[in-house]
Order: sequence, then structure tokens, then C-alpha cells
Amino acid sequence: MKASLHILAFAFLLLAGLRPAGAQAPLIADLDDHLIAITTGFAGADVLLFGTTDGPGDVIVVVKGPAADVEVLRKERVGGIWINRKGLGFQNVPAVYMLAASKPLEELLPADQRAFYQMGIENVRMTPVSPDDTDLKTFTTALVRAKQHNGLFSDLPARILFIGDRLFRVNLRVPSTVPTGTYLAEVYLVRDQKVVGAQTTPLVISKVGFGADIYDFAHRHSAAYGVIAVLVALFAGWMAHLAFRRR
Repeated sequence: MKASLHILAFAFLLLAGLRPAGAQAPLIADLDDHLIAITTGFAGADVLLFGTTDGPGDVIVVVKGPAADVEVLRKERVGGIWINRKGLGFQNVPAVYMLAASKPLEELLPADQRAFYQMGIENVRMTPVSPDDTDLKTFTTALVRAKQHNGLFSDLPARILFIGDRLFRVNLRVPSTVPTGTYLAEVYLVRDQKVVGAQTTPLVISKVGFGADIYDFAHRHSAAYGVIAVLVALFAGWMAHLAFRRR
């Protein structure tokens, strides 16, 4: 079924590319699926992004979101015990950041343009609560490293493949640790070290099934969920106690 969708998608793009030049946008792009359903045992997913251009050029894709406030804590050893001694907050930190390009970014755009479009982990805008903190660089590095360790910030751009001069595709790997929310896939067409076309398409990641019901109940009725969790734990412990007594 998935393969059939891919064939239909590329057939659509081929027809779009045959339209008269005056009626065609510089860039047309889409995802094979705009919804990723997180169920029990979710181990990540692959998303196909495909598109066509109105002529030769290169393509860069940036996927990020949803933004949230994050606090980075630094532990220090005091009296043989590791405790949190200092923290620094950041605002508007994307939960996930993925990047794809048809060529190395340095060959496609100058540094100021890459910074403007947030292309590359070093250009992701994360607003520190205390911008004058002397340890800002240390905390920023720690935040990015933690995101990379959890697979939420891609270390290297995925490779965008062209079929001919106009059709392109790239497979984006969504990690199993991805949080729910609405993400944006920003697609840029580049020529002569300038962005000449852009398009944004949404990607929704949502819990479904029994796991989603539990998640929703826990957030709507946190007190009741806590009581039930304690009771279930006590019951499980009691049952385990009975099982061991019979041996």
C-alpha cells in the first residue's frame, strides 16, 4: 500500500512538472503521510518527502517543532553526592530538528543565509533566559548534546536525491523518542546561493489507541491517575508476594 502511494505521488508530481512554465510554482513538495500514529511498541517511523522544481536547482529541507521551554541543569559533587547546583533556562527550543540537503550546506548558501533560515544545528534559535550568563556556551552545548544523544537533533543532514533535474525525494527518520505535536517541514529551492522558492507542509505526531487514552486521562485527571497508579503498584506487589510465598 505504501509503495502504491509513492508511485501515485510521483505520478502527480510528473504531471505537475508538465504544466506550462507560467502556471507552475518554483517548488512543489509534500509528504506521503501527514500523520504519524504513536501506538504501543512504537519504534520510530520513516516519512517520505517528495517534490518537483520548475528547473535545475538544489533543495534543503528543515523539519522542526514543537517549541517549548527547557531548563538545563548542571550537577556538581558535594560531599560525595551529585546534586543540581546551577541551571539555565531556554525558550522556544524545538523538540526535534531534522535537516536534509542535496549538497553540503556550505556549498549551497553563505553563512548569513544559513543562520537566517536556521539551517544547521549551530543556527537553531534557542533563546536563553539569561543571555549574559558566563556559562551560556557551556549550557547551550549541553542542551544540543542531550538532544543529539536522544536522536532528536540530527547530527548530519539526510541526502536529498534527484530523479532527473526536477523531481526529488528524501526519507526522513522519525525517532521513537519523538514527542507528540505539530511539526513543520520547510522546503527551500536554492539557486546561485540564493533561496528562490519555499514551501511549508505540516506533520502531526499523535498518540492513538489505548496508550493515547491513558495519556489523555493522566493529563486531564492527574490526581486520580496518581492514586490509580499507586493502587496498581500495591496490588502487583501483593500478588508477587503471594506467588513467592507459595513456592
